[in-house]
Amino acid sequence: MECAGRLPRLRPLVAAAGADSLLVTTLPNVRYLTGFSGSAGLLLVTGDETLLVTDGRYRTQAAEQLDAAGLARSVDLVVGGVQVQRDAIAAVASRRGSRVGLEAENVTWGSQRRWAETLPAAELVATAGVVEGLRLVKDAGEVDRIAAAAAIADAALGEVLEMLGDGRTEVEVALALDTAMRRLGSADRAFETIVASGPNAAKPHARPTQRPIGAGDPVVIDFGATFDGYRSDMTRTFCVGGSPGPELTRVFAAVSEAQAAGVAAVGPGVAGGDIDKVCRDRIAQSGWAEAFEHGTGHGVGLDIHEAPAVAPGSTAILTPGVVVTVEPGIYLAGVGGVRIEDTVVVTDQGCRPLTAFTKEIAA
Repeated sequence: MECAGRLPRLRPLVAAAGADSLLVTTLPNVRYLTGFSGSAGLLLVTGDETLLVTDGRYRTQAAEQLDAAGLARSVDLVVGGVQVQRDAIAAVASRRGSRVGLEAENVTWGSQRRWAETLPAAELVATAGVVEGLRLVKDAGEVDRIAAAAAIADAALGEVLEMLGDGRTEVEVALALDTAMRRLGSADRAFETIVASGPNAAKPHARPTQRPIGAGDPVVIDFGATFDGYRSDMTRTFCVGGSPGPELTRVFAAVSEAQAAGVAAVGPGVAGGDIDKVCRDRIAQSGWAEAFEHGTGHGVGLDIHEAPAVAPGSTAILTPGVVVTVEPGIYLAGVGGVRIEDTVVVTDQGCRPLTAFTKEIAA
């Protein structure tokens, strides 16, 4: 993980947020800045010091990951219990200015009160999106990791797709897909795998059930892999037997056209809301405006949902290196639904898809 250049870029943003130091409590942000991937850790970034604290479970891992990230000499590491960690943070914060920034979107009211007790002389400053602003544009290594996760997911779906014609249940297909991703190198699912068939496909975030997948069913499969912390996201919709009824045939065509138009609209200088409008307008022209009830997409990286939003009203302007999904859908209660999704990276000329599995509907 190429982390060494991130902390120098963060420091002026902390000052711009009105703080002398930033206490990073969001674990993906800690990982982004230091490479540390443990489940417990806090990072204090001042104008000229960086302190990582964690507990004894991660003593060796934290040291190894800081070294691998090229930060062993520039990040101080303190390992111990909660009080040891808080004392270490208080000692550094007290000599580096009185304004300590907290990540307001991550810190609960109870946590804020505890930090006020730990840092009685400090002025606690609410900040939002300071580290996330850096994470918005992915570097080449990050894009490569997302692409690797996407390739694992592509391969896993290729292994599992033939199960759709065997009368298996949604749960069985989802489990097989998760197992295949693990075997192919995924550290974990990017999120809970969705396999939704028949009328269940009309639920955008359906959970797999014991429903057997039958001939003529639409089957929405929304899933992703994780590679070195970075996630992929892809949705494909298939029809078992390849012969949907007349209404679903038109739905497949409408979503396919909208999704292709949305991907074609992605490029530098384009607002997220404009991409959403392209997809939404295509679906409205097909007569199903009310059946597309979620945003067109979102950013992907260390989190499965991160900035920027590709949704109505989003003013986020895309730049090269930003990774987003494009995933319009139509959902008809009692009938089924169709969603098609790719993860793409913005380039100087447009975008490059990172997910590559076929969009042919026959299964």
